[in-house]
Amino acid sequence: MWIPTEHEKYGVVLASFRGTVQHGLPLEIGDTVQILEKCEGWYRGFILKNPNVKGIFPSSYIHLKNAHVKNKGQFETVIPVEDSVITEMTSTLRDWGAMWKQLYVKNEGDLFHRLWHVMNEILDLRRQVLVGHLTHDRMRDVKQHITARLDWGNEQLGLDLVPRREFSMVDPDEISVTELYRLMEHRHRKKETPAPASTHHLFVHVKSLMSANLGEELEVFFHIYDGRENRPLSERFFVRLNKSGLPKSPEKTERQCTLFVDLGSSDLRKDVYIVVHIIRIGRMGAGEKKNLCSVQYRRPFGCAVVSIADLLTADSKDDHLLKVYACNTESEWYQIHENIIKKANSRYNLSGSNTGLAVALQLLHGDIEQLRREYMVLFTRGVSITRKLGFSDVIMPGEMRNDLYITLEKGEFEKGGKSVARNVEITVYVLDIDGQILKGHVSAGSGEPGGDEYHSLVLYHNNSPRWSEQIKLPIPVDMFRGSHVRFEFRHCSTKDKGEKKLFGYSFVPLMQEDGRTLPDGNHELIIHKCEENTSLADCSRYLKLPFSKANLPSNNQTLKGTKESFWITSFLCSTKLTQNGDMLDLLKWRAHPERINDSLSKLKEIDGSEIVKFLQDTLDTLFGILDESSQRYGLKVFDSLVHIINLLQDSKFQHFKPVMDTYIESHFAGALSYRDLIKVLKWYVDRIVDAEHQDHIQQVLKASEYIFKYIIQSRRLFSLATGGQNEEEFRVCIHELFMSIRFFLSLENKAPSPVAQTQAVFLRAFPAVYGELLKIFTVREVAGFIRETLSSLPTTVHAECPLEAVKLQCIAKTVESQLYINPESRCILLPVVLRVLQAHMQEQRDLVMCARILTSMLSLITKEENGTTEPVVSEEVELIVESLLGVLLRTILEISNRPQPAGPAMRLQFQDVTGEFVACLLALLRQMSDRHYQQLLQAFSSKDDLRDFLLHIFTVFRILIRPEMFPKDWTVMRLVTNNVIITTVLYLSDALRKNFLNDKFDYKVWDSYFYLSVIFINQPCLQLESFSPSKRKKILEKYGDMRVMMGCEIFSMWQNLGEHKLNFIPAMIGPFLEVTLVPQPDLRNVMIPIFHDMMDWEQRRSGNFKQVEAKLIDKLDSLMSEGKGDETYRELFNSILLKKIERETWRESGISLIATVTRLMERLLDYRDCMKLGEVDGKKIGCTVSLLNFYKTELNKEEMYIRYIHKLYDLHLKAQNYTEASYTLLLYDELLEWSDRPLREFLNYPMQSEWQRKEYLHQTIIQNFDRGKCWENGIILCRELADQYESYYDYRNLSKMRMMEASLYDKIMDQQRLEPEFFRVGFYGKKFPFFLRNKEFVCRGHDYERLEAFQQRMLNEFPHAIAMQHVNQPDQTIYQADAQYLQIYAVTPIPESQDVLQRDGVPDNIKSFYKFNHIWRFRYDRPFHKGTKDKENEFKSLWVERTTLTLVQSLPGISRWFEVEKRELVEVSPLENAIEVIENKNLQLRTLITQCQSRQMQNINPLTMCLNGVIDAAVNGGLARYQEAFFVKDYIMNHPEDGEKIGRLRELMFEQAHILEYGLAVHEKFVPQDMRPLHKKLVDQFHLMKSSLGIQEFPAYVRASPVHFTNGSPRTCRNSVPSIISPDGGRGVARRSYPAVNRYSSSSLSSQASNEVSNITGQSESSDEVFNMQPSPSTSSLSSNHSASPNVTSSAPSSARGSPQMAEKHKHSRENPCLSPRERPVSAIFPNPLDPAQRAPAHQIGDTTLPRSDPNLSAPDKVRPTPSSWSLDSVKEGAPSFSDSVGKLLYPPVPPRPPYSGSMAKNMRSQSPVPTSRSPQKTTVPPFTPSPTECQSASLVSNSPVLSGSYSSGISSLSRCSVSEASGTELPTGDHPQPHPLPPPTTLPNSVSSSSDEPIRRENKTPPPYSVYERNNPRRPVPLPHSLSIPPQTDPPALPPKPHQLRTGSMKLDGTADPRVPRPRPLPRKVSQL
Repeated sequence: MWIPTEHEKYGVVLASFRGTVQHGLPLEIGDTVQILEKCEGWYRGFILKNPNVKGIFPSSYIHLKNAHVKNKGQFETVIPVEDSVITEMTSTLRDWGAMWKQLYVKNEGDLFHRLWHVMNEILDLRRQVLVGHLTHDRMRDVKQHITARLDWGNEQLGLDLVPRREFSMVDPDEISVTELYRLMEHRHRKKETPAPASTHHLFVHVKSLMSANLGEELEVFFHIYDGRENRPLSERFFVRLNKSGLPKSPEKTERQCTLFVDLGSSDLRKDVYIVVHIIRIGRMGAGEKKNLCSVQYRRPFGCAVVSIADLLTADSKDDHLLKVYACNTESEWYQIHENIIKKANSRYNLSGSNTGLAVALQLLHGDIEQLRREYMVLFTRGVSITRKLGFSDVIMPGEMRNDLYITLEKGEFEKGGKSVARNVEITVYVLDIDGQILKGHVSAGSGEPGGDEYHSLVLYHNNSPRWSEQIKLPIPVDMFRGSHVRFEFRHCSTKDKGEKKLFGYSFVPLMQEDGRTLPDGNHELIIHKCEENTSLADCSRYLKLPFSKANLPSNNQTLKGTKESFWITSFLCSTKLTQNGDMLDLLKWRAHPERINDSLSKLKEIDGSEIVKFLQDTLDTLFGILDESSQRYGLKVFDSLVHIINLLQDSKFQHFKPVMDTYIESHFAGALSYRDLIKVLKWYVDRIVDAEHQDHIQQVLKASEYIFKYIIQSRRLFSLATGGQNEEEFRVCIHELFMSIRFFLSLENKAPSPVAQTQAVFLRAFPAVYGELLKIFTVREVAGFIRETLSSLPTTVHAECPLEAVKLQCIAKTVESQLYINPESRCILLPVVLRVLQAHMQEQRDLVMCARILTSMLSLITKEENGTTEPVVSEEVELIVESLLGVLLRTILEISNRPQPAGPAMRLQFQDVTGEFVACLLALLRQMSDRHYQQLLQAFSSKDDLRDFLLHIFTVFRILIRPEMFPKDWTVMRLVTNNVIITTVLYLSDALRKNFLNDKFDYKVWDSYFYLSVIFINQPCLQLESFSPSKRKKILEKYGDMRVMMGCEIFSMWQNLGEHKLNFIPAMIGPFLEVTLVPQPDLRNVMIPIFHDMMDWEQRRSGNFKQVEAKLIDKLDSLMSEGKGDETYRELFNSILLKKIERETWRESGISLIATVTRLMERLLDYRDCMKLGEVDGKKIGCTVSLLNFYKTELNKEEMYIRYIHKLYDLHLKAQNYTEASYTLLLYDELLEWSDRPLREFLNYPMQSEWQRKEYLHQTIIQNFDRGKCWENGIILCRELADQYESYYDYRNLSKMRMMEASLYDKIMDQQRLEPEFFRVGFYGKKFPFFLRNKEFVCRGHDYERLEAFQQRMLNEFPHAIAMQHVNQPDQTIYQADAQYLQIYAVTPIPESQDVLQRDGVPDNIKSFYKFNHIWRFRYDRPFHKGTKDKENEFKSLWVERTTLTLVQSLPGISRWFEVEKRELVEVSPLENAIEVIENKNLQLRTLITQCQSRQMQNINPLTMCLNGVIDAAVNGGLARYQEAFFVKDYIMNHPEDGEKIGRLRELMFEQAHILEYGLAVHEKFVPQDMRPLHKKLVDQFHLMKSSLGIQEFPAYVRASPVHFTNGSPRTCRNSVPSIISPDGGRGVARRSYPAVNRYSSSSLSSQASNEVSNITGQSESSDEVFNMQPSPSTSSLSSNHSASPNVTSSAPSSARGSPQMAEKHKHSRENPCLSPRERPVSAIFPNPLDPAQRAPAHQIGDTTLPRSDPNLSAPDKVRPTPSSWSLDSVKEGAPSFSDSVGKLLYPPVPPRPPYSGSMAKNMRSQSPVPTSRSPQKTTVPPFTPSPTECQSASLVSNSPVLSGSYSSGISSLSRCSVSEASGTELPTGDHPQPHPLPPPTTLPNSVSSSSDEPIRRENKTPPPYSVYERNNPRRPVPLPHSLSIPPQTDPPALPPKPHQLRTGSMKLDGTADPRVPRPRPLPRKVSQL
């Protein structure tokens, strides 16, 4: 049975639990769980991070922890009972864990690793805390480390600053806002600027001395040296090194490590050095032999110097190798370090090239105790302390020190009868009063223990040696009296045994008889002669002798005249002994009473350090004198006391204040002193007004704190001694004293008078007195004193008076004092404080201090809030609100609106004061209750005052919400601020409703309220969605979602407005819209209905809601582009508003508006998603086009439209789509007129006239058309601009423009243009963006982009898309699928500009533009078998499905792709297909023959191949297949309607035979000798072909119609062309002007013929060709060469595309998938350019260009006559070699319509638009003379494995190949094909349409954004060029005519518009029309 748990409430998971049992809760190790119930070893509960999911888990998996339960019951919360630091660590580490992994993902390796180390460190520290074995101090240190690391990590990760007190997190609800602000500010300051340490220490660790010539022990001395004053700053550190140069005692680290302590900041400068002196211990000369003498001497070795400043910059842990220098002259050893510092190079040199001292040097900062904690290892391992000479900058009481430093300076010695100077060594001893040597009290330096004696170094043969050696004598104080120091002088002989012979001594006593110690400074000592050691044994004998020449009596000339002297320098550093006689006289005042007056006077001259040494004795002396003779010495003692008190104010002695405090509490015994002190103090105060000099009085008042301490303590001692006698007398004295003080304070003085300064001095010292008065007087009495004293100050305020600032400081200290904490005193003092504060704040003076006072006051109120004095607190709040709330608001407003000061320090102060005032305001508002708000609002006398107050407070709240108000990481403070704001607003909204509605309505107040509410909701710190789950949970638990609360309040207030709502329409639409875009469902549900309300009120007012709509649309764009809003919002907006308007009368227009806004949102969301970083340009452009068109067509928003035009333009430029960029910019250009209307500055355009802007746009567009090689469009704009220049007579610019126009013409003729490919793309499925979803587009490919590359690009752009395998229309399951499907295949463009294409003599360079520009329609053919497929002859059932796609706009345009607007389907029968194939082949033959006749072919190979292909195929059964299929009796019986078509086919076959005969005759004339055998074979085969066709003679109509080329030129045939243009005009495809000879024939190919041609030409099939020439299973050669339409292969991705297989139901019933480009014949991709004289007219394009089967061609036509195999790529690579023929190569003809009236439009179907794509193969549409023999297909051959082998080599491909021969690229007969350029035509082509009529666009289309052909420019009619062709020879038989006159019908598609009808031209679009 499950039982609710009592104690087991909280636990941590020890091991992961999978939760596989029923109701099991999966747990991860480390999760924290809250337990609800238990049952037999199982718990039921939930994980704290996901409380919604509850379940069961084993109790053994849980480690229970103590926890505190709040709100027991269903909604209980559990708080673990553990150290708050542990709780914070745990939650912080969890947050870091998730973010830490993200750092790895973002590749921020450095922070990743640093954070990893810190996290591990925190975990180790956490373990130490949890174990609980740490001492209190250690625990404190560990917590400090933890919090420092937590703060570091939070800062690095951009998390919030945590307010802490004593390492624990602070709950903002439990402290006042001012306190919280102080904590945050303190932590922020600490983080920003760590306070610089004032104390520094130098750590030195001696490693070794490296030298080549050691061998003797060394002594190394370090000291700090001041190079500026040339004196040592520290005592010496002494290290002994062994003969190897290593420390002698390596195990004792204190002997080799030291800390030079107490360096001040002033010591860290460049001229302070570490000086190292090295002394060797050994023989006198460094090179002496060992056996000479065994005596050891201390001899100079070397010196090293390093500047302390170098350590500040160097890496502190680096080891330093110091160079060691030796002096050139030994006598200069004493100053070698100075010479090195001065760089006196002549006086020293390197002691050895590789001599160096290795030391570690490190500067440490902070006081010594802090260092002990931070560098524990250093101190525990052992380190000696090396002190400063003298006291540190701050003297600490209790510091015991008694060090006498003696420096052996120099000596002057006589020769002593020697011929050479002496080697003098000094031995130093310290002897006590009894003459005994003090053991261990002579120290050479720290690091080594003290010795009994000290031996100086020996300078060789020097009678005037200078040593400069410093020794320390740490003699105890009690042994100082009577002790002396003896210096013995010995000569060290280098001969004999090397003995040291005594020759004299000196001595110096340490203390004089009067108790003074040896004075500091130089002492010249007398050298007493002595040669026996025994004579020194009794020191009493020589102590009577004089020791110093300075102390010699004047009559002792003997000693004075002697030359021998010894100089020392002494320096005493003692806390107990003095060298000052005046000090001793004062302390011994009883011995000499007559000197008291003198001693008291001299006290002020004594050094402060001497006084503080004897502070207690001095004070006892003073009060002793006062007790004995107060009348006589009272004033002097008082002054001396004041001097000492003020001495302790000095920073050097400030730490002695506690010593004086202790003295007062424990040692002071002057019970009667208070009377004298009060009397003298009152005397001084009374004299203030009359005194001339205020300095001394100011000193007295400055010391008033301690004077009062002595007074109060004295009175207490007296009371204790007497039982409280004279109490009243004492009180009267104090009252009188305060009356005197009040009188002197009340004096009004003109600043800066001396009295005013005295008043200021008193006010500074006064607050310190409060605590003392409280020891005797009650709280109320003291508060009364203070109130009266402060009230007595002059009320008149001078802004420049310094007293005002001091008065404020006094009040600040009062508020911060212990007295003010007491509520009783607060009641008394508060009015005074508030009065002063109010006055200052109103005048905006001393705001920093005002803020400080206010902060202190308000932090106290909170402390008391939880106590018992609630009414008192309430009264205080009431008082503060009444006095300061208004002025506080004004102050915040003024300082926020002030310009910020310039200096960084001032700026910091400025921010501080703002923050503090804000914290005060928040604290005050948080303390206010309902009663306070009521009183506040009732206190306003008039409505205007209330209005001003509301406006002020709303404005201040808006300032508080600003992001810059608090630092970025102060989220805690921001949340508290927001909580206070929303609480206050809820109170104030009532006042708003009651006072400013209906007839009292005030727009400004309401507007301010709404504005504040909107800003409040939108501020970043309330957007909980952006926070981590743990942070979001904490905020919601503590404050709830404040946005929803404010949203409900807005809605409530809005509903109260009534008819006044109209005042806020449309102003509040934008702000409210911004609120609804916040991703909070509840908030959206509350706020969206307001829009319905606005629509309703606007409808009532004006009958529509245009304003609402306009504002919504304007704001939506800007807000959504900022990243606001989402798909959920769009749905919610739509559903809520639709529901709201269901019953409205204006429902229809409302639905329309909502639909418009919703559609705009869809597009804006898509646009935002597409514009994200990393998205591809194609998607961005498509989305921008969609949005741009929406703004224009649906919203008619001109400015937004123009903005997006420029965004689109920038995208195109970035993607290098220069043509599209030009078309885009033309949209804006078209909106402008050639007028002088001024235009404002807009986007990047300056302020200029409309004419100037249009001119600039024209020039930019022309430049981009030029870069995009769309020169024809640029020419039209050049003309337009030239017309403008001409009209203004601006000939300079006109000239430039004409030259530019000419250059564009040159580029058309000279430069090569790549022909783009077009692809149809279908986007299916709901996952696509709205602008693509379930739509089909035709896309213009990039340069050189083939179908495979395009497919890959699209799949990269949509990585989640699935490529569809088939080309059939998808069904609804695909449309509605929750996925992305892409359907891509190539399509063929159908050009519109037929007049240029069908014209003679126009170079291909010109025609290529019209073939691929301004294309509206595209075609795609797919072959299939209908009915039973005949394996012997598959042409019987081969049908073609032809799809024509019409776009909404022509390509190219403002985008690379446009949507398909209309799709049409037509099925072409096998017979029609056959007719087209043969027509095409006849056309090709005719072209080649004509080219050959006109000698335009340098090489006859193309004609040879074509003839061979047709004749060979026909002989092997090519045309026979058609006969079998269509001329048999069965077919004619079954298809009586096809009689005319069968006749047409027969005519074409006869015509083909006749053309072949004519061709053979021409061929014979031009064929080279080596090709004669092939020609003979062709003639033989032709006769076989004729007989197989049963032709003996040609029919009459063939014979009767010779090939009529008028004037012997085929060009003139063009004039007789009937201008019939099929609505579906197709065109041949030319591949980028490349002269590609037929690679594959479209004729029937037998495998035998194919092999034969391969042998002839040396060409074999490329291995990468998918288009294989495999024979079909049929024995007939024909069957292997029947092919589907060439368009088939260009149509769609093949199964080889890698797309997933579609389900069977999605496949077309006819099993014909489309082929990839590689599965097409090359000739279809690179058609052969033809001579202009042999073109078919473009009006023949249309349904005639169908897949067809031509059985008349054989295999040789299939390959190029080259020795190597060319793949598609190799042809492409050959492009540069054709550059010289650009502009001269001409493209294949356009097929004519068949001359029968029957329509082929069987089974025509019209479908909804399907996505289309452009084929990589290109067909060209050159004009050509219409002829039944000149039909051409423009598509590819299917080679899908699904088809039979008959499709693998292609009859239908022949139709394309045969018209694709290159007239200008005959290949030479050699091994390598060399393309040759054609000679240029002699007539200039017409560059633009010669028709003066403008084409008219279809009305059912969206007008394209721009067409350069729509401009009304005059066109000059250009006559057709005269033919320059060579007349045909009369020898061969005549070629039959093109019997177009026999045709009576044309194949038209039902329902299609005839392109002959001109398109309606849209009116020019102007700004006004948008």
